[in-house]
Amino acid sequence: MRKLPRAFYDRDTIAVARDLLGKHLVHVCGGAARIGRIVEVEAYLGPHDLAAHSAKGLTPRTQVMFGPPGHAYVYLIYGMYWCMNVVTQREGQASAVLLRALEPVKNIDEHTRGPGLLCRAMRIDKRLNGHDLLSRDFYIADAPPHEPLTIVKRPRVGVDYAGHWAKRLLRFYIKGNPFVSKR
Repeated sequence: MRKLPRAFYDRDTIAVARDLLGKHLVHVCGGAARIGRIVEVEAYLGPHDLAAHSAKGLTPRTQVMFGPPGHAYVYLIYGMYWCMNVVTQREGQASAVLLRALEPVKNIDEHTRGPGLLCRAMRIDKRLNGHDLLSRDFYIADAPPHEPLTIVKRPRVGVDYAGHWAKRLLRFYIKGNPFVSKR
């Protein structure tokens, strides 16, 4: 598997979100590689996007989002679930793509439908916040050739507070994939 290069992430966030579908998330931990196929994502478009964490500006929590592309932004929600975003665009843009669901490929026995379950199954937690996705032990890679993807666009989940941003079609998933968290 070929790791995605930095240039992949240093592009328009919506393009990165769509292009992540079908790629493999790889985490080598405990001597074994956990691999999942990315099947659902959400795009967060920077400080002007009221649903993005970066809308509150640069804080210790959001610092990774404001950093260079191709790093993991990992944070805790509801005091119990880790979520992972992929930082996109140039440094200072504060845009990212949330990974919402994976199709298990290798060494994953747990549920992966939803960002919290995805992180639990992949053993992703705060230790990986800021991690460079071009590393040897945690990265995203091209997947073996697959059937052509049909991509569905829907509003993001759980962002009703974000005004008109809540209605934007910024969630993308592979049509018909049984591992998508919400249709």
